Amino acid sequence: MTSEPYLRAIGSLRAVTLDAPDIDLLATFYEQLAGWRREPHGADDDWIALNSGDGWRIGLQQATDHIAPHWPDQDRPQQAHLDFRVPDIDAAAEHAQQLGATLLRRNERWHTLADPAGHPFDLCVNPDDPRTTLMAVMLDCPDAKALSHFYAELLGKPVTYEADGIAMIGEDGAQPVMFQQVEQYTAPRWPDPAYPQQIHLDVIVQDVDVDAAERAALDIGATRLDGAGPDWRVYADPAGKPFCLIWTV
Repeated sequence: MTSEPYLRAIGSLRAVTLDAPDIDLLATFYEQLAGWRREPHGADDDWIALNSGDGWRIGLQQATDHIAPHWPDQDRPQQAHLDFRVPDIDAAAEHAQQLGATLLRRNERWHTLADPAGHPFDLCVNPDDPRTTLMAVMLDCPDAKALSHFYAELLGKPVTYEADGIAMIGEDGAQPVMFQQVEQYTAPRWPDPAYPQQIHLDVIVQDVDVDAAERAALDIGATRLDGAGPDWRVYADPAGKPFCLIWTV
């Protein structure tokens, strides 16, 4: 199913950000795995931004007390994962392991691995394209339909797929966000390092009053968390996952 696009997005997806204890190591891994390139970042030593070259921006955020996920356990949940498309999943999995990934599970059409920081990711077969490309970010949640509609309003992306326990917003090839329903879902408790966020979304607000954007996010089900800076504020979505509203100062 496909819904009509939301006419007024609160913001747009700026980055998918992964926590890691060694962001330089993780950046090197994804550069070599997917051909991503680092963006200039000045003197900010706790942040690296990677550009996929096809619309995705991946942030790596220093977290010295990071506790790695232990997939598929909900005692140490992944919270989210990246889905890649590759022409040959066996060859890609072998290459990823040579770069420092750990194989977690083999399937017929995709393999699940963990990156050097422990974040699971999937390599999905796509024989018609020789490249390694990022297909989507997938968020775990207790209710895929409810969370997809929240992010559809937040990001202005239409719901383009909805089935039992799974949903997607946005078009294929245009940075879609996916949602999978997880039994016994355990929410993050940011900033408690014992219940880490693992991954969060940065949502940029442009040409709008930040307080108005905050009110709009709260109206659709977000919760304000105790974290803010000169150009960012932290919130939780209805599943308890932190996200940031960011803006240019």
